[in-house]
Amino acid sequence: MDFVVLTIEILGKLAAIVGSYGMAIIIFTIIMRLCLWPINVTQQRSMKNMQNLGPKMKMIQEKYKNNPQLMQQKMMEFYKEHNFNPMAGCLPMLIQIPVFIMLYSALMSPQFIQMAGNTHFLFINRLDSTIKSNAGVSLDGKFSVSKNAQFQSGKTAKVYLTDNVIDNVKIEKPQKAIVIQGDITENQPIDLKMGLDSLNLKFEQLNKVQKAEVSVMNIMTKETENVTFERNGDILTVSYPTVPVKEDVHWDVILLVALFGVTIWLSQKVMMATTQSKNQDPTQAAMQKSMGRIMPIMIIITFVFIPIPAGALLYLVTSNIFQIAQTVIINKQLLIEENIKQKQKDEAAGIVDTKVINAEVIENKDKK
Repeated sequence: MDFVVLTIEILGKLAAIVGSYGMAIIIFTIIMRLCLWPINVTQQRSMKNMQNLGPKMKMIQEKYKNNPQLMQQKMMEFYKEHNFNPMAGCLPMLIQIPVFIMLYSALMSPQFIQMAGNTHFLFINRLDSTIKSNAGVSLDGKFSVSKNAQFQSGKTAKVYLTDNVIDNVKIEKPQKAIVIQGDITENQPIDLKMGLDSLNLKFEQLNKVQKAEVSVMNIMTKETENVTFERNGDILTVSYPTVPVKEDVHWDVILLVALFGVTIWLSQKVMMATTQSKNQDPTQAAMQKSMGRIMPIMIIITFVFIPIPAGALLYLVTSNIFQIAQTVIINKQLLIEENIKQKQKDEAAGIVDTKVINAEVIENKDKK
């Protein structure tokens, strides 16, 4: 199963319902986060348990620090006794990483760029834009190129035979199918070639190939053009018009990166506030506070150098906002659970709520 194609299809169907691909990404994010809700409840419960059990865990580590093997054994016994899984808090993040990679790959794919890359949403000019990119307009009949230009084909081609036309012919290894012939000269057509064996056809059909219409993407600019290759001996060739590439800075994407930094900082702050405990180890609390400050800065710096498309950043910002609301809601749910458990323990131990007794005494006096 091609998960990139599946993701594009899901976004296309959502966009048809909600009216835009930007809103489709937001709805997609909410659906994914709702699916992960039970796992996030487990994560937050695990974090609370870790806060409460932290001092006891530290005592075990200190007591057996000279015997790592015995310390590991005691820690495992401690986890089993308190029904605690230290890896439970990592599960939601591990699940979300492939989702983000899948969405990133979809938004950067030639199929999405050709279909909806030039889509506007709120202040975002293009969903496929990165902070700094080489500008190019798709489907304008020319490629914006530099000397370092690289090309890849789409996954299928429309092939014209001497006696037939075949749609959706699979292209083998699209990343390597298109080859630049000779040097790239500014304002001069670029020569591209593609081997006949890149087309998934029988030998009999290959002999009849006259030309092929292929979606070709300039990897440097994410610009896509529908290119017609003509047969030239045993290969398919084309000379395609070019213009010099222009480098642009996209301030809308910079704003998205800033919003991501703010929302992840708020998410970390809310998470730390809701998991704080009187039993929490001071060293651990200080470490969490430091990480809450440093991590957003590190991620923002990383995103400045790694080309993250605006659509993927929209997913991350929406996910962080959802995470903030989710953390508050789950924490209230866990507090209610803790209060119920504490009340049951008190009742089992024969402890009577003095507030209830006082209220009953006052009520009886009022009746008299």
